[in-house]
Amino acid sequence: MSLPNWHWMLSKPQYTLALGLGAGLSPKAPGTVGSLLGFPLYYLLSGLNITGVLPFMILALFILGIPLCHTTGKALGESDHSAIVWDEIVAMAWVLSMAPHSLTWQMAAFALFRFFDIVKPWPIRYVDRTIKNGFGVMLDDLLAAGFSIVILWLATSLTQDQVIF
Repeated sequence: MSLPNWHWMLSKPQYTLALGLGAGLSPKAPGTVGSLLGFPLYYLLSGLNITGVLPFMILALFILGIPLCHTTGKALGESDHSAIVWDEIVAMAWVLSMAPHSLTWQMAAFALFRFFDIVKPWPIRYVDRTIKNGFGVMLDDLLAAGFSIVILWLATSLTQDQVIF
């Protein structure tokens, strides 16, 4: 199936969210464009300045993403259609929430997440190929985020920068 259009996306709120407010309509690299939306989401959530609540807000967005991605994938006829980017947005926000607060580390976080999301080493590839529903769509990006966070933790340990845990 080709990419959906703006009219289709705006026909239901869950489609609009799953397609990242239009980021998923990008004709090239919609996952990368969606991942970029993780930045404003992270800044918005962290700007709320509610101590200790950020991880729970990201978890809530992950859980919300399961039915969003499932419903949208069914409507598109492909469970993990390339236009669905909610999973990248939420996962990228999680990675950023664990990275040191500097542009250099945040760019490294972005590069790591995109690497793991594209290359899909085991078990990410296994999840991507076998779990064909909203949970699978969200889980493979959650795993890519987890891999990214581990690498960030190792790198910051070596450089004496602080990763947020």
